[in-house]
This record gives sequence, structure tokens and C-alpha cells, in this order.
Amino acid sequence: MTVDELEKEMRANANRFAGLGAVVKFDFGQDGAIYVDGNQAPPAVSQKGADPRTTIQMTLDNFVKMNQGQLSPMMAFSTGKLKVQGDMGLAMKLSSMLDD
Repeated sequence: MTVDELEKEMRANANRFAGLGAVVKFDFGQDGAIYVDGNQAPPAVSQKGADPRTTIQMTLDNFVKMNQGQLSPMMAFSTGKLKVQGDMGLAMKLSSMLDD
């Protein structure tokens, strides 16, 4: 899956981020980034955005696995596959929003 495909999928399911109340950046390194602006209703999803309160860093591959339920967010974090910069509480909130 490419960042463009993931952005399209996340945009189609943007309501899962309702109530987020902040900007979050998913940083996939060389593959790009996706921003979720939970300050808007419905939340906006794009590859560019405002300064995030929280940045989630991981490979695109691992994010797709996590989003499909093949990798738990806590396991990814504890094994270093997922790194958080910024508001850890917001990252925890995201964890439940990513569970399908």
C-alpha cells in the first residue's frame, strides 16, 4: 500500500477520528506522512498539515499491519516499531480509534 492509497482509505474512514481534538502526524519516513486534523468535523486527512500535537513514527508497512489488526499498537511501541513524539495521552486515544 502506498501513502496515497492509505490517505484515501483514512479519508473515507475519517469519522473514526471524531473527537480527537488535535492534529496528529503519522510519519512514515521516506514514504511520506499523513496528517489527521481532529479539530475539524469531520476530521480532515491529508499529506500536509498544521503543527501536530503528536507525531507517530513508524514504517508504512507496520502501520498497515497495525491498521489491519496484525500488529498491536502496544506491541509495536514496546518493540520500538512505533515511536511517539508529543502528547502520549493523545497517542493512547489514537490506539482505540485505529482498532476496527
